Amino acid sequence: MSKNILILPGDGIGPEIVHEAVKVLVCLRDDFGLDIEMDEALVGGAAYDAAGHPLPQATLKLAHEADAVLLGAVGGPKWEPLDISVRPEKGLLGLRSELKLFANLRPAILYPQLAEASSLKAEVVSGLDIMIVRELTGGIYFGQPRGVRRLENGEREGFNTLVYRESEVERIVRVAMDIAMKRNRRVCSVDKANVLECTELWREVATRTGADYPEVELSHMYVDNAAMQLVRAPKQFDVMVTTNMFGDILSDCAAMLTGSIGMLPSASLDAAGKGMYEPIHGSAPDIAGKGVANPLATILSVAMLLRYSLDEPAMADRVERAVDNVLDSGIRTADIYSTGMEQVGTEMMGDAIVAALRKA
Repeated sequence: MSKNILILPGDGIGPEIVHEAVKVLVCLRDDFGLDIEMDEALVGGAAYDAAGHPLPQATLKLAHEADAVLLGAVGGPKWEPLDISVRPEKGLLGLRSELKLFANLRPAILYPQLAEASSLKAEVVSGLDIMIVRELTGGIYFGQPRGVRRLENGEREGFNTLVYRESEVERIVRVAMDIAMKRNRRVCSVDKANVLECTELWREVATRTGADYPEVELSHMYVDNAAMQLVRAPKQFDVMVTTNMFGDILSDCAAMLTGSIGMLPSASLDAAGKGMYEPIHGSAPDIAGKGVANPLATILSVAMLLRYSLDEPAMADRVERAVDNVLDSGIRTADIYSTGMEQVGTEMMGDAIVAALRKA
């Protein structure tokens, strides 16, 4: 049966990078028999401009009906003056919440061809392969109450609530454990249990859940130390599992170990494996429309989509091999360029990946 993919280009560089990822999907469909159909819809600032809301009901309906969602990026300074309730980011958060995408997988992999592009010494990051599992629908980003209130003395006070239920912690830890069973069988749970009661509970539940996986070595680390260790000795980590906010921060830190945030994909999954896939970088409005953005993170997000939601591991491997082969050939976008390489723009990088797919 044909699978449906919803394409959400979004804002900023989103349409440019998603266009190249769609080229890859079309190639897999037309040349290799991938049985898919694709729909396209608006989200984020583009949706607000057209429909007055960052997540129109028409888009949400298509997202519920799809087998997987491919997203570019949302947001930009144009929409920052809007009320927070209708800013582009609310479209992204709404999709995660409405689709119950509680597990965010963010791999941080250093391609050997890009070792010199990392901000750390090659011997520190060479061979890096970390999977960060971030809880995505709970924590301080969604906790209630929240808001800004005025105190009796007239001063304003902002407040947010960090809250996790045992069941929420258990299900994300199980995702991390299951992934670790297919890797090197090590999980580091990151919290701030020495200060925050909520993450004290997180540690307790993680320990209890980890006992069901005796083959996996479970360790715990405070988030401030984890940030330091990612820079000091990142290869000590295999799978990291953590809260929504900590995962947001640590995954971006890990991204820069790999040479460029433009190289890293992500998957956000529900309990049944349906997912939304997106590069972890933002909308980069400063380079939007210039044709210089790196589409590889989005193309690698397609590989994750194939593997996790469409159950097409051979197709996923084919995409990842194509990326590896293009990097071997010396083709680079500006963010990963080094002397002696061939610098290309967004469209030419997409064309190079498609050509490599057909040769693989």
